[in-house]
Amino acid sequence: MTQPWDSRAAPSGPDEDVTYVFAICRSTRATSTLDVTGVAGMPGGEAVRLLVSDLLTAVVQTVRGADFTDEVWQRRLSDRDEIERYARAHHSVVSAVAAHCPVVPLPLATLYHDDARARRGLDEEADRFHAALKRVAHHAEWGVKVYEPAAPEPSPAPGETAPESVDGRGAPAPGAGLAYLNRKRGVQVQREERREQALEVAESVDAGLRGLAAASRRLRTHGAALSGDQRAHVLNATYLVADDRADEVGLLVKTLGERTGAQIELSGPWVPYSFVGEV
Repeated sequence: MTQPWDSRAAPSGPDEDVTYVFAICRSTRATSTLDVTGVAGMPGGEAVRLLVSDLLTAVVQTVRGADFTDEVWQRRLSDRDEIERYARAHHSVVSAVAAHCPVVPLPLATLYHDDARARRGLDEEADRFHAALKRVAHHAEWGVKVYEPAAPEPSPAPGETAPESVDGRGAPAPGAGLAYLNRKRGVQVQREERREQALEVAESVDAGLRGLAAASRRLRTHGAALSGDQRAHVLNATYLVADDRADEVGLLVKTLGERTGAQIELSGPWVPYSFVGEV
């Protein structure tokens, strides 16, 4: 995602307080009455609050600069549990505001030295934020993953022996190695055919959902080592869908799954993080 606010500033000193910015929304009557004081923000920070600048409002929190130095943040990034804790805190604030009005969520750890600099950045990027808010208003993000069918366990053909099989004299059985290699080649061919079929299904699923969505993005598929999921991805995509078409998403995914036999995983609706930078 293109970061909509380009001027992220690292804290100038570990003892200073800095302004953490979660999201941007329009300055409306509804926004002015929005109560965010009870929303838990970043650990150790002050109360979440609104920072108004003309027609736009930033959702911010004063946090300790010592918690967001480059050294501390890099160390935090290497701790999966810790970074997830901060990511959940960030997302909870964004989601709380998004439940009441359209928002442009900003990337995790978007910081400014103080409110004045945050407000100045807001003013400088006002056109981009207004365009992004117009794009995502009354829309939500839906994630879709398609998985390649699991390969069946290969079984020896009738009468086939493994290459290490021997005859009564202790010598390899005639033709055992050739039969084994032929079977292995057959398994590889079948695996490649399944992969090609799965990719065709993925394209069909993507085309169907793009016809429903206002915008879409193809994301990198996750390997088993990263996700812990042993299933093979053939599609990892996200779609921006109007709220009044939300019911159609689940129905379409179900229909596509029944028609193609594919294993399709749907998630959402989410705040449209993936689409706020496309302005």
